[in-house]
Amino acid sequence: MKTIDKVNASLNDCIGDLLRKQSDNGSWEFCFEGSSIMTDAYMIILIRTLKWTNEEKLVMALVERIRSKQAPNGSWKVYTDEKESNLSATIEAYFSLLYSGYVTKDDANMLKAERFILDHGGLAKSDWLTKMMLALNGQIKWPTIVKSIPIEIMIIPKWAPINIYNLVGYARAHWIPIIVCSNLDTSVVHEQTPKLSHLPSREEKEEDHRLLDGLKILHHYVKNSVKKLASTPRELQRKAFKNAENYMLDRIEENGTLYSYFSASFFMIYSLMALGYDKDHPIIKNAFWGMKSYLCRNLSGAGDPIFVQNSPSTVWDTALLTGAIINAGVPVHNDAITKAGAYLLSRQHDKYGDWAVNNPDVPPGGWGFSDINTIVPDIDDTTAALRVVTVLAQSDGRYREAWNKGVRWLLSMQNDDGGWSAFEKNTDNYLLSLIPFRYEDRVLFDPSTADLTGRTLYFLGKYTTMSKDSEKIREAIKWLEHHQQEDGSWYGRWGNCYIYGTWAAVTGLKAVGVPSTDPMVGNAVNWLLSIQNRDGGWGESCSSDIRNHYVPLHHSTPSQTAWALDALIASSEKPTPQIEKGIHALTGLMEASDWRTEYPTGAAIPGGYYIHYHSYKYIWPLQTLGNYRNKYGS
Repeated sequence: MKTIDKVNASLNDCIGDLLRKQSDNGSWEFCFEGSSIMTDAYMIILIRTLKWTNEEKLVMALVERIRSKQAPNGSWKVYTDEKESNLSATIEAYFSLLYSGYVTKDDANMLKAERFILDHGGLAKSDWLTKMMLALNGQIKWPTIVKSIPIEIMIIPKWAPINIYNLVGYARAHWIPIIVCSNLDTSVVHEQTPKLSHLPSREEKEEDHRLLDGLKILHHYVKNSVKKLASTPRELQRKAFKNAENYMLDRIEENGTLYSYFSASFFMIYSLMALGYDKDHPIIKNAFWGMKSYLCRNLSGAGDPIFVQNSPSTVWDTALLTGAIINAGVPVHNDAITKAGAYLLSRQHDKYGDWAVNNPDVPPGGWGFSDINTIVPDIDDTTAALRVVTVLAQSDGRYREAWNKGVRWLLSMQNDDGGWSAFEKNTDNYLLSLIPFRYEDRVLFDPSTADLTGRTLYFLGKYTTMSKDSEKIREAIKWLEHHQQEDGSWYGRWGNCYIYGTWAAVTGLKAVGVPSTDPMVGNAVNWLLSIQNRDGGWGESCSSDIRNHYVPLHHSTPSQTAWALDALIASSEKPTPQIEKGIHALTGLMEASDWRTEYPTGAAIPGGYYIHYHSYKYIWPLQTLGNYRNKYGS
């Protein structure tokens, strides 16, 4: 079969399948599945902590899912090829299973898990989020380096060199509840709480001293700053706790969750109880029901386990799928496109959020990730939605107004260095790396990234009439040029990882007129060709995100194959043998259903949390095959 015939057949099958899956409200509701069992474990822990006895079916379902993910050596992994398994995930699974009451420490699988934890250093060697959970549930003492972050940081003005708003919003939404609990030495323990005293929990002293050096500077700065305020220390502390409480309450979404995240809501519930809220308080109950609404089931077969999403990806999936379907040739007046457009229009933000702290003079106009997200817009969702809105705006004034608001907001969010970050503008105060958190540059802050910058350039070049010589575009190109790796790749923050960043950068550069003869593009193409698998596809390990260089998966995945191909198609006027081979690999992967199609290709916390988007096996192959046909097909 000719390549174009294979492309057409795959496109038709994919589009037909997607149109059948569209919801009545115009959206597509695919699962957002974290690679870790963290959310499942934390749900069990929360239900047991709150002593809510009417959730046994849910607890049993989550217990079964967690147990199904255990490796033969007793551990849990965060991604399939993780060589040493994952200590933090194993601790979270072990504790939650014990807390469920449906397993005991003497069960064979639990003894294996215990041995793995002991062999890898015990509780003391877990990551910080896991340690926070353990401290909240009385399994370890609050680490000194966390208790050293004073609650008074909540009353430091926003204009100060160090203040809580130096953190990006999603980090802030987690750390503020944690700071509240650590300052109050919160520990929620009752008769059903398991005891993990048989597992080592003390940090090595030299590590404490090394990390405390940074915290001492932060602590000294905060305490000296608040001394200048005309209040007693007790009054200042009371005000700081109140500010923390108000911060959380002001950012609760309509479904009860904090910032729309399961994980942030988990810590918020503990902090509200620490501040005196009863466990049956309506705010806590609403938060739980919002978190429970994130339950999802992979509908690929009967008996598939239920799991908890950290934040459903409905807006993201709908925007990308609608754009890909239009790109693949479905008419704009098709009922599916009309319904999807109306859904996206209804989800444009009209509220100010934390993004306005560093960008106060621009009205709202972006889009967020989740259906219930109203205050946390981001650059990626906004450009994805705007690509759909652009097409619909040609015949409908409502969409033209939305387009103007969205583009104005998008352009205003460009960082001073020329790039775009995900959520907030100019949050790159590396003084806050004094807070002891792994990968602080990628987790605490929101710096410009190649994926966000490239995808924004792609939108500006393809969907606006902005001059390619405009200052904003020139500055973004300079940013990409400055941040290209020596091997020709770019690091991608929110996808896995160098293939993702390189695809976004190349397609963005090409969209704004950078020729394929430019060294940036040429070096990137050569790098992509150098890592093509024998089967014609591409695949990258999550380990790349940890090691800060490309690590091959040695297998091909649909998303990564589509990303690499899309960059090559954008850069080549004619289909090359490598592109042809890649297209055949991609169409084959679209028909597969195994671990390769479920391998996480979305990124969140390096080394700790990656994402299997159930929509990605449709979105990116559909986009790439559409581009292939539009450029090379008859």
